[in-house]
Amino acid sequence: MNAEQMDQLSGTRLAPYIQLATYLIGYSREGGGNMFRHQLDTMAILIDYKYIDSVLLKAALVHDILEDIPEFNHNILLKIDYESHDVYNLVQEVSRRRGETKPEFLTRIRETGSNNAKILKVADRISNMISLGFVNNHEFIERYTNETEKYLIPLAKEVNNNMLTELSDLITSRRKYLDDFRSFGNRE
Repeated sequence: MNAEQMDQLSGTRLAPYIQLATYLIGYSREGGGNMFRHQLDTMAILIDYKYIDSVLLKAALVHDILEDIPEFNHNILLKIDYESHDVYNLVQEVSRRRGETKPEFLTRIRETGSNNAKILKVADRISNMISLGFVNNHEFIERYTNETEKYLIPLAKEVNNNMLTELSDLITSRRKYLDDFRSFGNRE
């Protein structure tokens, strides 16, 4: 990170967003792990790929809160700081809408999502795919891996070649795990 990037980040206040993310403590994920840590992991992935946009980082910390806690009072988010309206809009953009299927949701982001929505969704999926290493539901892993290849690889191609490589490697890894599982299962 260079001096200009450090200056840009120096005024970013993430603590209130981290505190807001604690609302997700106790919520488990079908893909493994817990929701609070997933929010932090998603932000860490963005930082790892040198994204320092404050709205993007803040949104990463709370990106699942509106979708996973329907009773959450969004006004709490809107009152955090001068960027909270932008953060809220980005979180809404990466949240499934009522009645929207997963394919419709992912297609909407690909076709009409902002660049930040696409970046955030790819980082989110990288975190989710890493978590699959702790999941034992083979049908879920296969469905999720196929969904990632169909919908998230095109997004990653648009936003970041390095993220594309990681996501592709995760797909390969999960498929190898499934193939090994099937091979082992056939020997019994």
